[in-house]
Amino acid sequence: MSKHTAEVVICGAGIAGVAAAYHLAVKRGLKNVVLVEQGDPLSLTSDKSSEAYRNWWPGPDGQMIALMNRSIELMEGLARASANRINLNRRGYLFATAEENKISLLAQSAEQAAHQGAGALRVHTGQATTYRPSLPEGLEGALDGADLLTGAAIHRHFPYLSPRTKAVLHVRRAGWLSAQQLGMYLLEQAREHGARLVRGQVVGVETAGGAVREVHIRQTDGSLFAIQTPVFVNAAGPFQHAVGRLLGVELPVFAELHRKMSFSEALGVVPREAPMLIWMDEVELPFSPEEREMLAQEESTRWLLGQLPSGVHGRPDGHGASTTLIVLYNYHTQPVEPTFPLPPEPHYPEVALRGFSLMVPGLRQYFDKLPKPWVDGGYYLKTQENRPLIGPLPVKGAYIIGALSGFGVMAACAAGELLAAHVTGAALPGYAPAFLLSRYQDPVYQQQLRDWGDTSQL
Repeated sequence: MSKHTAEVVICGAGIAGVAAAYHLAVKRGLKNVVLVEQGDPLSLTSDKSSEAYRNWWPGPDGQMIALMNRSIELMEGLARASANRINLNRRGYLFATAEENKISLLAQSAEQAAHQGAGALRVHTGQATTYRPSLPEGLEGALDGADLLTGAAIHRHFPYLSPRTKAVLHVRRAGWLSAQQLGMYLLEQAREHGARLVRGQVVGVETAGGAVREVHIRQTDGSLFAIQTPVFVNAAGPFQHAVGRLLGVELPVFAELHRKMSFSEALGVVPREAPMLIWMDEVELPFSPEEREMLAQEESTRWLLGQLPSGVHGRPDGHGASTTLIVLYNYHTQPVEPTFPLPPEPHYPEVALRGFSLMVPGLRQYFDKLPKPWVDGGYYLKTQENRPLIGPLPVKGAYIIGALSGFGVMAACAAGELLAAHVTGAALPGYAPAFLLSRYQDPVYQQQLRDWGDTSQL
């Protein structure tokens, strides 16, 4: 078995691994960083996300807001440095509800987020003449914080929303980008600074004296080789649990399968300049009496008549003459074992479209004939409180950048920066302790976990 050397070996060339390589090679000056990936970089799950970002993470201590603010700051810097090759916009996220009792909850969460650094809350009633719509493209002059609209203000500015809508919260430091272009830009920069991509599968990590010594890799032709290295980074995305076991480390993560559907929304129901649209209420899918009777007859379809969870969301995609609309709805939340290709879900396009139509009723025009949809997706690897794992593992020289549950694209830049700081011994930001694996050994933290509620994950 041939042997090579590296300063750092990173398992996984998804957005997290690529961001880690970028910060190690470009920003920290390491000359011999190796990325190991079986397939094409960024092709397993990173290119199948909603490609969206936000600094809107109401929570108990503001640490997720701090991480996301830093990541957005870094993405904005990359956008400006590359003539916005990554197509970053600031359309925002629009959370909407038809339930009166959620208005005060929206205001409370917005005030909490403002206190934690997400930006000020602005409240608009009546015709909301002071409300400023988001710019369709670009970053300059964009607002931060959030705008809470009620009453006539909603239908003046968002006439395509359900007339039942009682309140919307427009989160401003949010939008979307090209995840593929962000990843490729980071990868290209890393390779220009000496990082290398090796095709293969990490099949073993050898230790000596409790420290990383060597990484064993099976190449695509079946041959084995080893890389001697003092540092190994688990950035294996859906396979981070299995890669952790190569080090004898059990990671406290589980997987959820999330899909997305896109189709040609040629009728223009959702304006092309719309923000990300999120329905906060539980869903009862709209079916006719005849459809309900038919669905009730079969056990395999009866569940479609029940109440489904909140969180269906969508946004326009593409530029110029594009008519693509993306819709995402995670109505099955049970933990699963990651398998590829993804198992089939024949009802997904219908459920996603009908669920989203409760927020945007004009989409019901597609019920009788939905244009051919495209469905893909991937796995969210999550910790119990839905925070990432970034930092050292119990084996000396081993690190993780993972559990980026559905927020990998938006968090990658700051997560990669934080990982690189851990590896090189640089100064750590104040939010670093919140994402260590060792936090679970803290009895105070364990008590806090029992008191935490929703973390605003879609």
